[in-house]
Amino acid sequence: MYHRGMTAYDAARLQTPQKLPDLVIAPSLKAGDFFSHGIDCPFVFHHEGRLGMTVVGWDGIGYQTGLSWFDGERWSVPELIFGRDSTSTHRQYNSALTSVLRDNDLYGDGELAKIDGWFYGTYHAYPSPGYEEGPGVVGIARSRDLRSWEEFGTPLIASDGADWERGGLYKSWLMRSDGQFLLFYNAKDEAPSRWQEQTGLAVSDDMRTWLRVEQNPVLVNGPAGSIDDRFASDPCVLRDGATWVMFYFGLSTDGRARETFAWSRDLHTWTQPRQVLVDVGEAGSVDTEYAHKPAVITHEGRLEHYYCAVSLLSAPVDVEGYRQRELRGIALAHS
Repeated sequence: MYHRGMTAYDAARLQTPQKLPDLVIAPSLKAGDFFSHGIDCPFVFHHEGRLGMTVVGWDGIGYQTGLSWFDGERWSVPELIFGRDSTSTHRQYNSALTSVLRDNDLYGDGELAKIDGWFYGTYHAYPSPGYEEGPGVVGIARSRDLRSWEEFGTPLIASDGADWERGGLYKSWLMRSDGQFLLFYNAKDEAPSRWQEQTGLAVSDDMRTWLRVEQNPVLVNGPAGSIDDRFASDPCVLRDGATWVMFYFGLSTDGRARETFAWSRDLHTWTQPRQVLVDVGEAGSVDTEYAHKPAVITHEGRLEHYYCAVSLLSAPVDVEGYRQRELRGIALAHS
């Protein structure tokens, strides 16, 4: 439902109907690689004339983060830049960097932004080994060169939040607008199974401490049968003129995850049309199960929508004793 006084946003401006048939970055399925089991959570940007992407790798123990560059034809093998840290309170098993401060404009250059010589990004991490084991936290990290990172400030903790987020925090998006820092993040409730995920917002003047806004969650689940009746997750927030657009994915009770969007004039109140932007693919495609976790940029005049694509392997693959049944990597849809 649209809010009084607002006019509808034209979703045609967000369409990326052309899908590449193959993954642009795929897991290695090789023991010892930080992305042996899967590649997830793309974040795409421009820096010094190059198109780059951070990705999160899964190796059967936890998440770590890699950096890849596009050479005009293909993406490079991801280089590990944000790994596990046995000395860290939160990152002993997981280090999933998911956004870095960048130009906010949807049709802008997507250039990374430095503050006093530092790049600032957000990560999430889980307290135990395994696939997203335990309630996750969201923290800030900073780097001078995109390769060596240090933690910064105080993380967001699930137990400090409201009921809708106490099960744990997931992927986040860091941005700056009108002199204030904003941190959008999705989180889950404490239901042991069939949990719900929604998206909240925290604000800060210095990125050291964060205050959750009263309107949380700012992005909510839809009614039964809608595209996001279970999850409204993984925000990517960009500005189109006077309108802010939040790309996110919805998980429906049909078991499929699809890309959609919401829009806002003030970054706090969001309208959710629940229109599909990137749908799951047909049998045999790379995204038959999930098309989710958006990363959007304008590159060489076209809108590019990167996302995590998931399909089922025809036969399970054994990777270090782990029976890998899915193929999880990065796909691209473009205008």
